[in-house]
Amino acid sequence: MKNWLPLNPKLQKLRSKLLNDPYYRLQSGEEIAIAAQLGIRIDANQATVDDWLRLPGLSIHQARSLVELSRAGVKFYCIEDIAAALSLPVHRLEPLQPIVNFSYYDSESLVLPSNIVNPNTATVEALAKVPLIDLSLAQAVVDNRSEAGLYRNLADFQQRLNLPGDAIAQLMYYLRF
Repeated sequence: MKNWLPLNPKLQKLRSKLLNDPYYRLQSGEEIAIAAQLGIRIDANQATVDDWLRLPGLSIHQARSLVELSRAGVKFYCIEDIAAALSLPVHRLEPLQPIVNFSYYDSESLVLPSNIVNPNTATVEALAKVPLIDLSLAQAVVDNRSEAGLYRNLADFQQRLNLPGDAIAQLMYYLRF
């Protein structure tokens, strides 16, 4: 990748934050432009609450609403759809366009398992129904959650339970945080 910010230490620091902190909340149009140049994108139809919260001006309630709509089958095709879903004027969201992608997913192209569970709320029995999770791992998930608190995301789940990458690669289709 071309180092397009060679002399400005402030921009280099921002670039480092954007590349290394997946939860960094963008603050301005300038930061959105830099994020876009770095290839940071948010898929409007698969974005998580954390993804939406990276965008300046969106509240936790708005992010949750967009995720709930998406999970309920609503498809977003353009920034106007997002604005309509949030009851906001389009001009308020237009600056976000450089990093928000609108990909269409055919319902047959993404075959999601029917037994998706949230490891932050699931019982041992519910977890044990997930492929690759035996009774002892299900108990470990619940015990760890009780001792150390809720899992922040899939990476936190993997780290706290010391699970290998290949197991997480298969489990990620069954877990939603």
